[in-house]
Order: sequence, then structure tokens, then C-alpha cells
Amino acid sequence: MNKWIKMYNEKLVSAEKIAKKIGSNTVCSSPIAGAESYAITEAIARRALEENLSNIKQCSLLSIRPKKIWDPRLNGKFNHVTCFTSANARKALWNNRCEFIPSFYHEIPDVWKYSVRPEVFYATVSPMDEHGYFSLGIGVSTCKSLIETAKKIYLEVNEYMPRIHGDSFIHISQVDAICECHKPLPELPSNNITDIDKIIGNYIAELVPNEATIQLGIGAIPNAAAQSLSTKKDLGIHTEMFTESMIDLIENGVVTNRKKNIHKGKSIATLALGTKRMYDFLNDNVGIEFYPVDYVNDPNIIGMHDDFISINTCIEVDLFGQVCSESLGVKHFSGVGGQVDYVRGAAKSKNGKSIIAMYSTAKNGTISKIKPILTKGSIVTTTRNEVDYIITEFGVAKLKGKTISQRAKSLINIAHPNFRDELTSAAKKMNLI
Repeated sequence: MNKWIKMYNEKLVSAEKIAKKIGSNTVCSSPIAGAESYAITEAIARRALEENLSNIKQCSLLSIRPKKIWDPRLNGKFNHVTCFTSANARKALWNNRCEFIPSFYHEIPDVWKYSVRPEVFYATVSPMDEHGYFSLGIGVSTCKSLIETAKKIYLEVNEYMPRIHGDSFIHISQVDAICECHKPLPELPSNNITDIDKIIGNYIAELVPNEATIQLGIGAIPNAAAQSLSTKKDLGIHTEMFTESMIDLIENGVVTNRKKNIHKGKSIATLALGTKRMYDFLNDNVGIEFYPVDYVNDPNIIGMHDDFISINTCIEVDLFGQVCSESLGVKHFSGVGGQVDYVRGAAKSKNGKSIIAMYSTAKNGTISKIKPILTKGSIVTTTRNEVDYIITEFGVAKLKGKTISQRAKSLINIAHPNFRDELTSAAKKMNLI
């Protein structure tokens, strides 16, 4: 018998037995989104409810999979710390059942390692290969740092997890215990693309030259932008999140990665969330590599690519050019994520551009997303000094290098026509124009 298979069998236990190893006052950690453990965390939550456990702390990012761990009855027993919220974490945060640490995405590995210091790490991984390695799959992100920090490592093997190349492996000899849970990964269907999305996507595509390296965010606007890039040549991908729309760009020959300054021939990412089609596409695909986020999102690494184009979205922007992508007024909504990492990285790139794209209005056209000042209490995600392009369905506003007056006028010009007079009046009262 292969020695690694023998070791695997020796370490294979039930999720319930792993949960028994985690007691009160333990700081635990899990990967991002679809790479979270499912059986282990659910078993810990059940144990915490049934037994007299308290103050188990769970560090996570964009938690979407386990549900039991967010049960309000666990408050004080199973607590949460996050740097980016999902719907689950958002609700818990609003009800004081979750703590939030503001952090740029590329710095989160160090936040976990030096500030929070998790003692336990558990994750969903791909089946072990003949050499004893598991792939961390779609959630490489912060895993390497967590593995280095944790005193105990537990893995949940899932046959549905794709084996993804790059700096994305952990060896059986590093692991304390293993369980198996063959459950389909959570899927994120592609957004339906509207006519407005297509207009914005076309504006974005006009700013993307051939041979550029791109980063796409998530949602209908980035997907529309990807569709609009179909006539481009020799694009490259270096992105925090691998998205569904990137498959089409690769399969249609738009993305070749041949002209990249680094990682030639490879699409680089740190996580993925999409459909089964995407997970199948990623599996054992040597043209795609995932690396830890402190490398992928490092502005200095991003800046090594010529013609780097960053494409993200936001909640609102004011006439000063300040961008809010994290909160609805004082109400927390998400987090910085990688937006600022890529804005700064694109600024370091030769001929790089960073784009913030959004609809001009919200709530069925009743609210302008371009405002005189940000909604009271809103968090400034990207400062006015760093914002490059803002795009709506009404055009493109180039802000970098422009005066305060020029910025205000440019933003008013791409606001919805129903709000332009109101914005102009406010800008005059604020002595912006």
C-alpha cells in the first residue's frame, strides 16, 4: 500500500470526532466562500449547542456555505470574526453577533497570523493525489498563512472540489485529522445581463487595449464587460476572483496570457466562485494557477503587468470622487475586498487604468448613486486621490489628474439626467463649480 494512503486511512475520522477535539476558548479559522468546511463546522455548531461550550471564535471571509454556525442561539458559544461579510455575516454583524476587522484583502493573511492568531484550521480540499497532496481548490486566498499559524489542521475531503494548480497544495503529513464529505460545492449563477449592463460594458471595453492584463470583479457589469472584450487580442488574466465570464474569454482565444510580463501563459487568481461548469473547467487545468492573496493582490505584483486594467463596482460616489463600496450609510454591507489593492496596483502599472463602474441610479431610478457628498456615515473605500475612471450607462469620467471643479463636472455629466440639475445646484453651493 502507498505510504500516503496508509497515513490517510490512519487519520480518517468522522466530522463529529474532529469537533470533539475543539473546546471552549479556541480560535478557529476557515477559508473563503466555497472552500469552507461544511461537515466539520456543522458538527462543531451542534456540539456547542448541545454541550456547555463557550467562546469558540471562528475567523472567516465571505462565509456562504455552513448555516448552523450562524444560529443566533450560538451567540456567546460560537462567535465570528470576519474581514468581508456575506449575507450570513452581515445579519450577524448588524445584531452584534460578529466582529469585523477592516483590512485590505492582500493584508488579511497577516491580520490572521499576527493579530488574531488562529489555533485551528479546517478546510474543504480535493481528494489526495498519489504523492499525498491535497489541493486547496477554489479557496487558496488566506489558507497558506492560516496553515502556518494553526497548531491543528483538519481537512474535509470532497470529491467535488477541483484540483487547482499553483501554490495551492497541502500534504497529508501536515494534517492532524481528515474527514470526508462529498457534497456539491455552492454555486453562484451568472447574473442576467441587461441593456444597461451592455452599455457600461462597451464603455469599459473601449479603455482596454489589446495585450492588456485584466482583473474583473463579480456581477452583471463585469460580466458584460467581459462580453464586450470579445474582439480583443492576447489579453491576460491576473485577478483575485476567477469568474464565469473568464471561461468564455479563454475558450474563445481572447485571453492567451502570452503577453504578460510575469506568469506568461497562465491565468492567475486566488479564489473562485461560480457554477459547476466553472469548477469542471478549473479542475487540473494547467493554464490556471491559484496563489495566496498576499501575492496575487500585492499592488507591487499587480503593477509588474503593463497595461493592467482593473474593473470593479461600488455603492456610490460623491462629487469629490470619493468611492463607497462597503456600507449603506452607517450600516455595514461588505468590506474593502481587493478593490483598493487593484486600484493601487493599476496605478503602478505602465499605462494601467483602474475603473469603477456602476449604474447611475438605485431603487428603480429614485436615487442617484452620484451624490454631492456620500450618504452620512458612509465609509470611503477608495479615496479621491486614487480614483481613476468612473463609468455609468451615461458615459466615462476620467478623474485622475483633474481639478476638483473638473471632477465634479465630469461626474455630473455621467449622472442620470433626472438628477443633473440637482447635482449642479449642490456643486455650486459647495463651491465646486
